[in-house]
Amino acid sequence: MARPLVRYYLVLFNLVSFLGWSYLLVLTLAHLFNIDGSSPSTVPPRTASTALSCFLSSLPLFNAWISPSFEARLHPALRPVYLRATTAYTRVGTPTAAVQSLAVMEVLHVSLGWVRAPLPTTAAQVSSRLFLVWGIVEQFTDVRTNPLYTSMILSWSITEVIRYAFYALTLMGSEPRLLLWLRYTTFYILYLTGASSEALLIYATLPSSSPIPGWRSWIHGMWTPTDYARGVLFTIWWPGLYVLYTYMIAQRKRVLGKDRGRRLGSKGDKAL
Repeated sequence: MARPLVRYYLVLFNLVSFLGWSYLLVLTLAHLFNIDGSSPSTVPPRTASTALSCFLSSLPLFNAWISPSFEARLHPALRPVYLRATTAYTRVGTPTAAVQSLAVMEVLHVSLGWVRAPLPTTAAQVSSRLFLVWGIVEQFTDVRTNPLYTSMILSWSITEVIRYAFYALTLMGSEPRLLLWLRYTTFYILYLTGASSEALLIYATLPSSSPIPGWRSWIHGMWTPTDYARGVLFTIWWPGLYVLYTYMIAQRKRVLGKDRGRRLGSKGDKAL
């Protein structure tokens, strides 16, 4: 059990993180639905296409099927929301970088033994988020106007609001069953939307002149070493999602199973 001062610190850390992600969630929703009246449905001069459409359009089989404008396929009521999704970075980009960077402290918490969680898993999950924030979004301006950026932030913020609220209350001696159920159920959707948005945003940074690397892209210098590195990350993102997804399924069975009451005491299930 954590010493009193450490416990107080962890409660404070989780509460601050909860408030930070709650602010991002509210700000993103306010922007998408123009709740505060300051987010008109306008787009920047260069609108980003979805990474999935970009990938499929590189395959001859899909060339005739893909519409040149994803927006044109949407219901008229959804178009303003879609257009605002391409400008969400202007409102949430900076606070997202700040709040997500705070998560590096979680690696320190595990390293010091203050939190019982697998260090490799914690480090991998935190570093992957930081890579998306600082290595992708901050380095490639086109990604900032991709609607998948907004879906990524929504998935992150909902997940983290639930997670940090659950951990803060647990450290304070409470165990709200609703948050426990949400913590080990919402990942079925949020991990899929979040991780797929992450991977497709990485894909969107690859050279559009040759979306699929080959000998021609190598000869003509279309792909740089860093492009190949991001291409490798895009490829391994999917099996990584499978590992994390199946891990959380196992954790859900362990925590919410028939013997939940006997096993919850270990608190060794802090997946990010």
